[in-house]
Amino acid sequence: MAHNQVNEIDVLLKDLKKTPGFKAYLILNSDGIVIRWDQVGKQMPYQRAVQHAHHITELYIKSKAHVQELFDPQDRHVENVRVRTEEYEIIISSYGAFTLAVFQEDGRKAESALAEAVAVVV
Repeated sequence: MAHNQVNEIDVLLKDLKKTPGFKAYLILNSDGIVIRWDQVGKQMPYQRAVQHAHHITELYIKSKAHVQELFDPQDRHVENVRVRTEEYEIIISSYGAFTLAVFQEDGRKAESALAEAVAVVV
C-alpha cells in the first residue's frame, strides 16, 4: 500500500513540474526537515533547500497564528499561504505531517494552472 502511495506522489510531482511557470518544490516533514526537493534547470543544492525550508516553516507558522488571532473561530483554518513578489510566487500548503512549498514564476496566466496542480498534490 505504501509503495502505491509513493508512486502516486511521483506521478503528481511529475505533473506539477510540467505546469507552466513552475520553478521548484520542497516537501518537508512535520519537523521542517526537507525530504524531497527539485528545481527546474539546475539542481538546487541541499543547503539552499534547507534554508528555504527554515524560512517557509517560520512564515507558515506565523501566518497561521496571525490568521487565528484575526478571524472568528470558524474562519481560522489556514490551508495555503501565498506570497508574491515581482518575479516569483511561493505557495505553501500543509496537509497532515507534510508541507509542500511550490515556487513559480509570477505569470498571471500560469497562476490558475499551478494552483490546481498544487491542490491535487495535497
